Amino acid sequence: MLGKPVDVSGDFFNTVNTYFIADRLAAFNASTGAGTLSWSRHARKVRTGFNNSSAPFEKAGSWEFPPVYDENPELPFELSFARSDTLRLRIRARAGVRAEEPSLMLAGAVPTDSSWICTETADTVRYQSARACVEIQRSPWKVKIYDASGKLLTATQHISDTRSLQNCLPLPFCAVRCNEDFAYRIAATFSLAHDEKIFGCGESFTRLDKRGQSIPLCTVDPHGVQSSTMYKPVPFFMSSRGYGMFVHASTPMTFDFGARYDGAATLYLGDEMLDLFIFIGEPKEILSAYTTLTGKSPLPPLWSFGLWMSRITYKSEEETRDVAKELRSHRIPCDVIHLDTGWFETDWQCDYRFSPARFTDPAKMIADLRKDGFHFCLWQLPYFTPKNRLFGEIVARGLAVLDAAGGLPTEDAILDFSNPSTVAWYRNHLASLFDMGVEAIKADFGEAAPLHGMYASGKTGWFEHNLYPLRYNETVFSITDEKTGAGIIWGRSAWAGSQRYPLHWGGDAENTDSGMAASLRGGLSLGLCGFTFWSHDIGGFVKVSPEELYRRWLPFGMLTSHSRCHGKPPKEPWLYNESFTDAFRAAAELKYRLMPYVYAQAAASAREGYPMVRTLFFEYPDDRTSWLIEDEYFFGTDMLVAPLMDEGTSARDVYIPPGIWIDYQTDRRFDGGQWHHISAGAIPIVLLIRNGSVLPHAAIAQSTGGIDWTNLELVVYRVDDGDAAGMVNTPQSPEAKAIYARVSGKTVSVIDDPSAGAVRWAVRHAPVVNV
Repeated sequence: MLGKPVDVSGDFFNTVNTYFIADRLAAFNASTGAGTLSWSRHARKVRTGFNNSSAPFEKAGSWEFPPVYDENPELPFELSFARSDTLRLRIRARAGVRAEEPSLMLAGAVPTDSSWICTETADTVRYQSARACVEIQRSPWKVKIYDASGKLLTATQHISDTRSLQNCLPLPFCAVRCNEDFAYRIAATFSLAHDEKIFGCGESFTRLDKRGQSIPLCTVDPHGVQSSTMYKPVPFFMSSRGYGMFVHASTPMTFDFGARYDGAATLYLGDEMLDLFIFIGEPKEILSAYTTLTGKSPLPPLWSFGLWMSRITYKSEEETRDVAKELRSHRIPCDVIHLDTGWFETDWQCDYRFSPARFTDPAKMIADLRKDGFHFCLWQLPYFTPKNRLFGEIVARGLAVLDAAGGLPTEDAILDFSNPSTVAWYRNHLASLFDMGVEAIKADFGEAAPLHGMYASGKTGWFEHNLYPLRYNETVFSITDEKTGAGIIWGRSAWAGSQRYPLHWGGDAENTDSGMAASLRGGLSLGLCGFTFWSHDIGGFVKVSPEELYRRWLPFGMLTSHSRCHGKPPKEPWLYNESFTDAFRAAAELKYRLMPYVYAQAAASAREGYPMVRTLFFEYPDDRTSWLIEDEYFFGTDMLVAPLMDEGTSARDVYIPPGIWIDYQTDRRFDGGQWHHISAGAIPIVLLIRNGSVLPHAAIAQSTGGIDWTNLELVVYRVDDGDAAGMVNTPQSPEAKAIYARVSGKTVSVIDDPSAGAVRWAVRHAPVVNV
């Protein structure tokens, strides 16, 4: 069906296709890292035995005419090094050279590292750096990856490596020529250790550890967060063994992490060329290396870290002004009002014009509300139905994706962002909104670029489909930055490199406990792919948010980088009841009080390429249990967050990493490296602070623009009964380490000197006795 993910792994199990198994180095220049790889021709031959059929590999001869095609082709193979911890394998599976183009996924030219020392024997070529080692075995061909200590991390799999009763298990490192269209695909197979865990692949909502899963990497609209399909697939993952991999390509892919065969990971690629980067190190080192290659997230504007208030949808000036008035009258801090699908004359029909019937003077409305601390965000999408007033213009000017016959490949006109004329036309429409005072655009959809379409880039949708979100994200981000001076989007779809255009939210979550838990897994997975900033629809999107679920979801939503309430109305707390309004206010005030911590952590995370919402093992890679936790997270470096995921609960089991931890709400002390059953405080969430941390706090304000950044309070969390005297003048003391933000106009300072002025100190003491 249209819009469903493509699973390219199926081509490798078809008995009419021709297979080429990576067999031996035919030639190799160790000084340049370039050579040729010989591929052994095979076929899958059906075999029966004991009333079972299978299709193992058997060597095959050439069966083409004229007889000028190589039976066992020798094709280019290249190994190079980008850093002392990063290597690159480039392998071609068919003759001919496809012109190399500038990559949309990479942040710039790939550097060259010359620190690797080569030693060569008759059987192997070995390269060693201070961080890693790679060994190439000549025959049978194999690439082995080691860490600095000499531990084998992973290795390619040759057909001779099988210990199974069938030589196709696991699938060896091979290529396939598809009989129906003579397209070539590559399957890169690597060993998996028995206890190895895999993480990443984009905003994946399935179990956090991808071991045992087969992951389709093809952007789709999954219509929720309860399936294996993704708005934001990313062909990058990291392993608990100490390595990560990035497939630098845009075709559909399928990553199988031991689903078909437990001892092997097979990266099925819908392309004839494999461009694979391998990173070695701890999780932070791997992610830093990956984001150095593909780009780090710039820091969004301060106001974006405040509350975004929305529903589907505010549809008039009167309604918009009313919600702003109610937010202020109920003393609920908020920075952004978002208008979704209803600001046009016809709902969902994006034409970049406010409805004149329902918005008397939108520019004045935006200006008036801006004086009260509100920023404006508007929804739009890149699909135009035949009844949209812009449909004819888009088609007539050649701005849409076409099919092979020169017509439209779907019912709608879908903007072709590979066409410079389309980009210019689109930017002009958005620019007119920014001129009115709008400061952010919701870049909704983007997952349905036709796979069978023809694009202005000269490529088909097979190569452009996954790049569509990246082009879309960049276009919206760049015009926003140009017109407002602060780059930001509110995007749903993404691909590798989209982290350079923050921020993204988790799509249409179900209003259930499972939807809440899956949203967190998706955010954690996306964060492990270099996306520093992430949000989701607090309370869920699809149906009316049940009050009890909404209460539990609120503090989780506030303790992420960006916080938005959105979905089927009502989302506004005063439309529930007074008690819920009070709970809503308390959760929002929590974030605004912590805004100096939030913004400083945002700046530090963006600089390093780290996520703000991060897994436990990201901070504690040597703690084995931390690799198992998927329903808790770190918010920055010092806050451990455990949302209440179950209906009717006010406490939960929490795994705490090693060390001493202090409950933010109750000051209770907990020893780490073990599980505890912990009751939430007045705000329904468990929030623990690392002992010795210094958390900056601000006085509560109704928007980030109202925060007094010159009068912050630095709160020391520590387990003893001393006082703070003298601590300010002892920066070498662990308790005195602090990082906080100070904002003056558009200037943001991240302070890490505890002796800096304009702050007050306080000490939160936890009992010496364990809880």
